[in-house]
Amino acid sequence: MTLREKAAQLGSVNAAKLLDDGELDREAAEELLSEGIGHLTRIGGEGSLSPTDAARITNELQEILGETRLGVPAIPHEECLSGYMGPEGTTFPQSIGMASTWEPDLMAEVTEQIRSEMEAIGTVHALSPVLDVARDLRWGRVEETFGEDPYLVAAMACAYVSGLQGDSVEEGISATLKHFVAHGVSEGGKNRASVNLGERELRETHLYPYEAAIRRSGVESVMNAYHDIDGIPCASSEWLLTDVLRGELGFEGTVVSDYYSVEFLRSEHGVAADEREAGVQALEAGIDVELPATDCYGEHLVEAVENGELAEETLDESVRRVLRMKLRKGVLEDPTVDADAAADAFGTDEATALTERAARESQVLLKNEGDLLPLDDVDTLAVVGPKADDVQEMMGDYAYPAHYPEEEVSVDATTPLEAIRVRAGVGVDVPYEEGCTTTGPDTSGFDAAADVAADADVALAFVGARSAVDFLDADEADATNPSLPTSGEGSDVTDLGLPGVQQELLVRLHGTGTPLVVVVVSGKPHSIEWVAEEVPAVLQAWLPGEEGGTAIADVLFGDYNPSGHLPVSVPRSVGQLPVHYSRRPNSATNDHVYTGSAPLYPFGHGLSYTEFDYDDLELAADRVDPAGTVAASVTVTNVGDCAGRDVVQLYVRPESPDQARPVQELKGFERVALDAGESKRVTFELPASLLAYHDRDMNLVVHEGSYELRIGRSAADVVATETVDVSESKVVPRNGRAYFAETHVEDA
Repeated sequence: MTLREKAAQLGSVNAAKLLDDGELDREAAEELLSEGIGHLTRIGGEGSLSPTDAARITNELQEILGETRLGVPAIPHEECLSGYMGPEGTTFPQSIGMASTWEPDLMAEVTEQIRSEMEAIGTVHALSPVLDVARDLRWGRVEETFGEDPYLVAAMACAYVSGLQGDSVEEGISATLKHFVAHGVSEGGKNRASVNLGERELRETHLYPYEAAIRRSGVESVMNAYHDIDGIPCASSEWLLTDVLRGELGFEGTVVSDYYSVEFLRSEHGVAADEREAGVQALEAGIDVELPATDCYGEHLVEAVENGELAEETLDESVRRVLRMKLRKGVLEDPTVDADAAADAFGTDEATALTERAARESQVLLKNEGDLLPLDDVDTLAVVGPKADDVQEMMGDYAYPAHYPEEEVSVDATTPLEAIRVRAGVGVDVPYEEGCTTTGPDTSGFDAAADVAADADVALAFVGARSAVDFLDADEADATNPSLPTSGEGSDVTDLGLPGVQQELLVRLHGTGTPLVVVVVSGKPHSIEWVAEEVPAVLQAWLPGEEGGTAIADVLFGDYNPSGHLPVSVPRSVGQLPVHYSRRPNSATNDHVYTGSAPLYPFGHGLSYTEFDYDDLELAADRVDPAGTVAASVTVTNVGDCAGRDVVQLYVRPESPDQARPVQELKGFERVALDAGESKRVTFELPASLLAYHDRDMNLVVHEGSYELRIGRSAADVVATETVDVSESKVVPRNGRAYFAETHVEDA
């Protein structure tokens, strides 16, 4: 390969440069691809192409590449956080909702479906999932995460990767872990801002999910983060991208840049004088492919090698990784797909049923005083609020309709209002008033909303934040804008309350005296203490995807018993942050003047229409070797009148650690389905290495001592405890670490 051909393999080209009015610009394509290319960026999604056209044009681009001197095809990639982010792609619940299911197997089923749609259009690489641990809820991208706990994040991420990549490299879609690393704890909760944290927290909290996904799921790609850590941009950190990622974690795949992050070394971080210097820094740090287009690689890398600024051997190493992945994915053998069959993978009954199931299981019943839910025996059911009758309001920021909010996007979906009217039937009157918009100060709709609520048996209020990808500067964000996104990438906030005048609307509705159910359709938990105190029923529906309306109606009317549990702690106010459950003792117990330390709703919380009892917690042994395993068993009984599902949670607390440790940490969970009156015995096989933490020399050690094992309904509702002693201290071998407790469920 010539130097230019090698450099081309580390670059990419996006759809906007290849398409003209939805068709391939062949002259432009032949020029841009003349030396080959590494990746084709979002041909279907960015190009807004139908599945048939996406497959056809991808085939044409691969054929053009086949006519170059070397004939090396490209790796086409797409986004798929909550489903393929392109026309006709199935939109599933946003990640924060999927985490609320606490069901990794369901996550794997979802990504298997996503894989089938992406394979049909010729995609072999996906820029998902997000493994950032959400510790600052002001960050707009909390909705893209699996929550605040590294163990839960790791479990859901491993399932995501397994479903997407499948059983073989050749047949699956390469998953990309992002954003490496600690993107969820930036200063002020601002996207791309600096991160400052100690190495112990970096390793134990933020690196843990990546390590688990690399070692347990064999993930094929990793994406760097935008921010800097202690002044070193992740995109230029050789310590992170080479020493830690490859050397310590054993990652062998390709590292791709977050979009424009290589150029940001110049324009945002200011550590590179020009594009060439930015490209050299990123490549030497360990970024193999620049996305979404070739701005700082390509000719800049050629010049750097020729000028002696970059060793050609460094470039060669990344080229080998890219070519190796192309070989393993099978694109070198046959990069094309059957375009005529592409549409068959979309809009299937199986996909519709799966996204409805996921949306049902993702909802969390936060409060239900007086058993107001499920709805029963109502003649008039008022529906109000800005989230009740807008399909786009069901979608997360990386769903195709929400990613392009300025465009008219047709979505085959059902809103909550439509689904409620269908489910209520002809005998029930269901009037609707919007009341207000998601943002903006207009209260002119309050009177009409209050009127329909006053005349109803029950009022359902649908509120929350609008999600989209938004890059407005602060001086461009107009507070009077009725559709300003306050959740999603680039939509970071300083207030966790309901945006706009939505809480004022709820106060007005409450004043009518009609029983009020608040359904929060939002990608983030909101600090709504007044609602938690005054409103009898609150349902957190997150961003439930295209079948979210039907799923919400299923839960409200009792056709599905809610079973979701919170993957984050809900604060009482933004000033309470950080409020995650696994803080250290001095943070977890010390109060503010006017606000205690406890959250509004704790991590792991979730109610049901039935009740569950726990008893007979028993350990197989009260002492364990540091390389051994201890079994903890508990009986769960459904003592209510209907079938339901509960999530049994196992937490661990060291009793006399030699350093300040989290008050407790999640180390196992199991979702259990029980008929009324049924009991099951749940056993956690807990490896002692899950108790390990880094000592003062940053060695990962299982420390001698006593550990309290806790069974909880949530992090704040511990129902049984037992203590196990670790016999001695021992360093955990790099390849001998366990990442999850194994669970077994049997009839009691």
